Amino acid sequence: MIGRLNHVAIAVPDLAAASAQYRDTLGAKVGPPQDEPDHGVTVVFIELPNTKIELLHPLGAGSPIAGFLEKNPSGGIHHVCYEVDDIRAARDRLQAAGARVLGNGEPKIGAHGKPVLFLHPKDFTGTLVELEEV
Repeated sequence: MIGRLNHVAIAVPDLAAASAQYRDTLGAKVGPPQDEPDHGVTVVFIELPNTKIELLHPLGAGSPIAGFLEKNPSGGIHHVCYEVDDIRAARDRLQAAGARVLGNGEPKIGAHGKPVLFLHPKDFTGTLVELEEV
């Protein structure tokens, strides 16, 4: 059901510093900051030959990333994102197997302009999983 790894998301306390580290120290192609108000984050995508890294920074006081950074002030891996062909079919199959979909269960449009869903980390060995329709 799941396809390739789309990205690994890392919450960071300083988006400019993290972007510079990937660009200047690791020599990666770093995209511009992109506000995603529906998700409460500002994101920067790091393009790699085989996948992407998504740097996440809180956007507004109610950002879910703010809570993550309170618990992890240095930042850290927030979630992994896998591609699926049909997000609603994937959701239905996962729910039938007992997995919990976060939110109201309906896909939202993610940072790539495609439908996404998040799965409860307690159902996936402590890892928050994002599914993105491709």
